[in-house]
Amino acid sequence: MNSKKVSEVLGVSVDTLRYYERVGVIPPVKRDKNGYRNYRDKDLNWIFLAKSLRGAGMSIESMIDFASLAQSNEDVTAAQKEVLHEQMEQLDKKFAELEKTRQILKYKIDTYDDHLAKFKSGEMNSDNVEQMWKMAEFKTTEKD
Repeated sequence: MNSKKVSEVLGVSVDTLRYYERVGVIPPVKRDKNGYRNYRDKDLNWIFLAKSLRGAGMSIESMIDFASLAQSNEDVTAAQKEVLHEQMEQLDKKFAELEKTRQILKYKIDTYDDHLAKFKSGEMNSDNVEQMWKMAEFKTTEKD
């Protein structure tokens, strides 16, 4: 499969495909007798993985490390797995942060009309507001 077709199938620009190969995010792609890249299924798997990991926030450097390990002649499965575990831990932290923010947004949406009414009636003002950071459901811990 040529670069243009891979670009269409995976939603990655041709420039990104070339960049990923040039810097080592994906292993080198075989070329045909005319020097054109000839992507195979294993190449598409690498590109799909790279696109997914990048979308999840993995650094280019970590992606290069992972791809370099895959091209090693030594047994590097433990090292590769560790790179993936580290990324999973980062994603879990990000999900926790997003869920906390989602809960705050839901609370604000659910109580929006009530808060407006309290401000309009004078029950709340800029000096007398709820203290969200003290509310049990939003309280931060030392780990946050």
